[in-house]
Amino acid sequence: MKECHNSKCARYPGIQRTLALVGDSYYWPHLKDDVETYVKTCLVCQQDKIEQGAPVRLLEPLLIPKRPWESIFMNFIVGFPTSEGCYWVLVIVDQFSKDSTFILAPKQCLTEQAAHLFFNHVFKYWGLPGP
Repeated sequence: MKECHNSKCARYPGIQRTLALVGDSYYWPHLKDDVETYVKTCLVCQQDKIEQGAPVRLLEPLLIPKRPWESIFMNFIVGFPTSEGCYWVLVIVDQFSKDSTFILAPKQCLTEQAAHLFFNHVFKYWGLPGP
């Protein structure tokens, strides 16, 4: 099996091809099971294996908002040196105008804290996003 699967000439074929190559010269009981186990446990095959999943759909464009602050994006930037006891920056971007707001946030900013930061720094100026 090693010669039929791992050799430079064979180049690590799949189960069916390895079975055909081994079966041309050899036979023993449970040949198919042994070849299948050998190929499934081959380290090179496992590292190069392509995952077969559902076909990927085409990307769909985001809807274009009709007014400012109708749609926003929020994300955290991490890895900055500490400033005023804060480690993270909460970034809020308006999709329509690309206006950005940068808010210092404590390390491990929980959902409730992020909501308070949003209301204290964005809501009071622009209101709630949405139609």
